[in-house]
Amino acid sequence: MNTDFSNIYINGEWRKGSSDSFMKNTNPFTEEELVTIQAATKEDLDEAYEAARIAQAEWANELPQNKRAVLEKVADVMQENEELIIDWIIKESGSTYMKAISEFRASINILKESTTYPYRMEGKILPSQTAGKENRVYRNPLGVIGIISPWNFPFHLAIRSIAPAIATGNAVVIKPATDTPVTGGLIFASIFEAAGLPKGLINVIVGRGSEIGDEIVTHPTPRLISFTGSTEVGRHIGELAGKNLKKSALELGGNNVFIALKEADIDQAVDSALFGKFYHQGQICMAINRIFVHQDIYEEFAETFVQRANNLKFGDPSKKDTNVGPLINRDQVDRILKDIEDSVLQGAKIRIGGDANGNVLEPTVITDVNNEMPLAKNEIFGPVAILIPFEKDEDVVQMANAYPYGLSGAVHSKNIEHATNIAHDIHTGMIHINDQSVNDEPHMPFGGEKDSGLGRFNGEWVLEEFTTLKWVSVQRTPRNYGPFISQLK
Repeated sequence: MNTDFSNIYINGEWRKGSSDSFMKNTNPFTEEELVTIQAATKEDLDEAYEAARIAQAEWANELPQNKRAVLEKVADVMQENEELIIDWIIKESGSTYMKAISEFRASINILKESTTYPYRMEGKILPSQTAGKENRVYRNPLGVIGIISPWNFPFHLAIRSIAPAIATGNAVVIKPATDTPVTGGLIFASIFEAAGLPKGLINVIVGRGSEIGDEIVTHPTPRLISFTGSTEVGRHIGELAGKNLKKSALELGGNNVFIALKEADIDQAVDSALFGKFYHQGQICMAINRIFVHQDIYEEFAETFVQRANNLKFGDPSKKDTNVGPLINRDQVDRILKDIEDSVLQGAKIRIGGDANGNVLEPTVITDVNNEMPLAKNEIFGPVAILIPFEKDEDVVQMANAYPYGLSGAVHSKNIEHATNIAHDIHTGMIHINDQSVNDEPHMPFGGEKDSGLGRFNGEWVLEEFTTLKWVSVQRTPRNYGPFISQLK
C-alpha cells in the first residue's frame, strides 16, 4: 500500500497536480506539517472524469462476484493497515484515539454492507396495458459520481459514498476537504489500488474549492454529486447540480435537539447528552446542539451534567484517555468563542470552560440559555453544551422546530410512548429515544430534512440514490395500432 500522499491520483497513476499552488496539510493539535501537495487544476479534473467515464463503461458489466471480491479485498487491506489509518485520522483531523477507532470500525461496517450491493441490483417484470407486451425494469449504475468529502469524519464519510458507488457499478472522482486530503481521499486511492480495483474507477483530486470546487459539480460527466458538509456550501452545490440537471445527495448541517422530559432518568440522560455533545469535540453533523430539560428536573440535571463534564479529559488526541481534542483550525475556535461571548452578554452563564489553548477549546457548559441566543440559533460544531429549560411539551416542540434544520435528535423519558409522540412532532430525518443524537448504522436510512440535506445514505436507500431505473418493454406479438394504421392500408 502506497503511503506517500504528496501526489494526486488519476487513472491509476500517482502524479503532481498541474497548478502552481501548493496545499500544506497540518496537524491541528501540534500544527506540524504532515504533507504538502501540489494542487490540481481544471485540466486535471477533466482528465480524472474522462478516466472514470471510460473505466466505468467496462466496470458496469463486470460480474457481481468480481465486484464483491474487490470490496472484500479492500476490507482486508484496511484491516492490515488499521494502525496506519487510525494514526492518520488522529493526526490529520484532530480525532481522539477513541473516535478514530470508532470511525475505522464504522467504515468497515459500511464496506461490509456494500459487498452485498452487486447482488441487489434488482429489476422487475410488470404487466402491460397493451396486449402481447411485457414490461421490464432494470436497475443500472448512474455512471460517474463526484464525491466531496468533509473534514470531521473524513474516512468514514468518504467511504460511505465510495464503497456503494463502486459496488453498484459506478466510477468515482473524489475531492477531499482541504483540511483532510489524505483521510478524506488519497488514502482510498492507495487502499483500492492495493485491492486490485481496475484503473480509472477511483480518482482523487486535491485542489482548492475556489479553483475547482464548482467544476467538480458542473462538469458534464458526473451524474450525481455526493456532498457532506455545511448547509451554505451544500445549498450552492445543490443549485449547481440542479441547474445542470444532476442528482445530488447532500448531508448538511444540523441544529440537533436533545430533550429530557419530566419523567426522564436523569442519570441515563446526562450520560447520553455528554456523549452526544462532546464526542469528537462536537464536530459532528449529528452532535447535540441544544439540550432542552424540563424545568422540574433542570437544576438536578444541570448539576449532574456540570459535575461529569468537569471530568472530561481534553488536549492531546493521541493519548488514549483523551475525551476532547482540538478543533480543526483556529477559525472554528474563534467563531465559537464569539458566540459564547455574545450569549453571555445576553444573560447566559458559563458553568465550566469557556477558554481555548491553541485549537483546543475546553469542554464548556453554559446554563441560563434561551432559544434566541447565538449559541442556540447557530450550529455550534464544538465542545460547548447549552442547557435550555422548558415547561410544556408544546413549548419544547415549538422551540425544537424553530430553526430550518432537521438532521437528528433525541428524547429521554421513562414513558416510551410519551417520548415517541414528541419524537414524531420533531421535524427531523432521524431521532432516537433514550439515546443521543449521534447514531449511524450501515443498514439504516441516514439523512435529514429541510436545510439538513437531500437524499439518504446507507442500506437500500443509498442503492436508490446511486442507481437509475430503465424501462424496457418487449412487444411479443404484433400490436394493433387501430385506425391510425388500418386506414393507411
